[in-house]
Amino acid sequence: QVQLVESGGGLVQPGGSLIPFCAAPGSNLSINRMGWYPQAPGKERELVAAITSGGSTNYADYVKGRFTIARDNAKNTVYLQMNSLKPEDTTVYYCNADIHVRVVGGGYRNYWGQGTQVTISS
Repeated sequence: QVQLVESGGGLVQPGGSLIPFCAAPGSNLSINRMGWYPQAPGKERELVAAITSGGSTNYADYVKGRFTIARDNAKNTVYLQMNSLKPEDTTVYYCNADIHVRVVGGGYRNYWGQGTQVTISS
């Protein structure tokens, strides 16, 4: 069974940095697009950053210049470097990925991580 395991959230002061990451344990996985989706209470998840298997990236306008998404394909892991954090960045961040299990028939399926809390407060 495919899982996305997140870690690296936490509490930092305004202007600080965090690097949450998300890994898909397993050796028979092909992972296409990976992304991060913050979800504020009472609102839908919205993409903040995504990266393809080839390294192409896209970002929400409000994080450009502050957040950087990167991945390590050998480790099936995606990272979100979050700099210059603001109190309004506070929420739960969910990892998302399109994954194909090579030993199993069928194509890519979409998976979500359990979420990691990011809190910006002085």
